[in-house]
Amino acid sequence: MMIRLLYASRAAQPVSQEVIDEILSRARARNPALGITGILCHGGDIFMQVLEGGREAVNELYKEIVCDPRHRDVVILRYEEIAERRFAGWTMGQVNLAKINPSLLLKYSEKPVLDPYRVSGAASMALLEELIATASIVGRT
Repeated sequence: MMIRLLYASRAAQPVSQEVIDEILSRARARNPALGITGILCHGGDIFMQVLEGGREAVNELYKEIVCDPRHRDVVILRYEEIAERRFAGWTMGQVNLAKINPSLLLKYSEKPVLDPYRVSGAASMALLEELIATASIVGRT
């Protein structure tokens, strides 16, 4: 049984590019063996991530994220069983919202900033789908 989990969290400490690179490097090295694919979206101190794969593997990884002291305010935005992956080509893709046109963010929220805490899980997933469609995702390996 495959699932897709979308969650949001806030960084416990200021986020640097080195921190993002470390997270992505670890995910890209570890996720293939776990059968997990996904995408990481960040803006300011907020992270939004989709994890896809087997229920047990995704749940275990999410549990690790919740317990990771680098994250706070971790919340599930969407959790669903899936017949196929949407992010099959990504061991962990990346979107840096600082480089996205603010009008795209305004399409899905009140302000041109990433704040998945103030919008529905469906709106957050729709934003990610549009980012895929507009090729705004990097790191497809």
